[in-house]
Amino acid sequence: MADVMKRVEDNSYLERRGRVWWYNRRVPTRCAHLDTRRRIKESLGTTSVEQARYKRDLLAEADDHYWASLQIAEEAGPATNREVSEAISRRYRMATVKALACGFTYKPIDHLATEASLEETLARLLAVHTQAGPAEIPRERDAEALLGGATKPTIPVSDAFEVYLSEIAYNAQLYKSPNQRASWEKTKRTSIQYFIDFAGDIALEEITRALALKYQQHWAKQVKPKDGKVSPVAPNTANRHIGNIRSLYGDYFKHVGEEERPNPFRNMHFKAKARAEVPPYSSEWVRTKVLAPGATRKWRPELQLITLMLIETGCRPSEIINLRVEDFHIEEPVPYISIKARTDREVKTDTSERDIPLVGISLEAARRAAPRAFAHYYDKGELFSANMMKNFRNRGLLESPDHKIYSFRHAFEKRMQEANIDYGLRCLLMGHKTTRPVYGDGGSLAYRRDELLKIAHPFDARVMELFERENAGWALGGGLDGS
Repeated sequence: MADVMKRVEDNSYLERRGRVWWYNRRVPTRCAHLDTRRRIKESLGTTSVEQARYKRDLLAEADDHYWASLQIAEEAGPATNREVSEAISRRYRMATVKALACGFTYKPIDHLATEASLEETLARLLAVHTQAGPAEIPRERDAEALLGGATKPTIPVSDAFEVYLSEIAYNAQLYKSPNQRASWEKTKRTSIQYFIDFAGDIALEEITRALALKYQQHWAKQVKPKDGKVSPVAPNTANRHIGNIRSLYGDYFKHVGEEERPNPFRNMHFKAKARAEVPPYSSEWVRTKVLAPGATRKWRPELQLITLMLIETGCRPSEIINLRVEDFHIEEPVPYISIKARTDREVKTDTSERDIPLVGISLEAARRAAPRAFAHYYDKGELFSANMMKNFRNRGLLESPDHKIYSFRHAFEKRMQEANIDYGLRCLLMGHKTTRPVYGDGGSLAYRRDELLKIAHPFDARVMELFERENAGWALGGGLDGS
């Protein structure tokens, strides 16, 4: 069965009688033996062509779903569960769209019988009677749509997740790069699979509060295992996996119009300890070890330059590796780099967007990097982290087992704090949200540069001389193949 008709700015299936528009569509030949209506003619009750097109689209979609459900039922024979489910889903969709075209939202019959007002029920009955035609015999599909007779379909957790990816979580994926999107989906999919492994691929509607509480207990046993030999799961990890199935449940039912449906995973959260802080590198370590001439020789030139750019910018590693050539402003009176979101790549937070003046060794590294940026590592954060940590371990450049590449960022923040640099400027340069009212734009680039010069590390000119000797012509398109 073809996909439902897409809205178009034409008058397909429309007929004008006097000033009023009508929906006029022939039953397809392939369905003529299943649908005894040879031609569907319904008044759209409007003189506006735009409103007529809107209602036409709804009715056309309803008919497409109706015919598809008839065909599925006929062709299935001894139908599989999936075929039956598809037929039910099509018929239910037909009923909801048909009801909308008639000015109502679809509500199941038990809701109409117990909760709907008398006025609403009478209005629906009148609409069914009005559409009955000269014979005054209500059409089954109209009664089904307006009086809530269509069987509501169920959807397995796995199928609901695919709908979530393709139809619901559009905004979450909109500006992610391919690798950001893949990482985001992988995390979500892992969480959903954990739930399926626990409870089975049951219908989303069958998840009860009792089952959700059992799932919470399942994770509680992993957060605090009785067997001391088993490594515990971090509370934040358990919270993330429960949170992802909670989001799927809530977002799916909002998507289908059940915004008030109670979420069985509500108010489930394990208290986590404060995240262990990555220690900063000491200034002495950076100056005597990392900035020692030849400390990074034989590495990929990108890794050497990225290391040096991290020292005096306080950037997240992902912010440096994903710079593009146009983000380097080396020839400006105050050289700087721009961290900004793009239509094909997100930044961590809105406050992450900022301009950072270049000083000291980071300015010298940026001069060499600007002509080509870091294409080898662009959107490849995992590859960068693996290569960088391998090189730092091999060269003994980690100040302790707890130090990471991120330690450069924390060292930058600590140096600013110890130099009594203004709190608001520190937040701006780090890309943090400030807790005080914001006045102005954080100061000129010259002001920011002058403040950073107060904390810039001295460095030996041989650092860059050795780099250029080893990587002659790199910025012109050469490079090394090593990691």
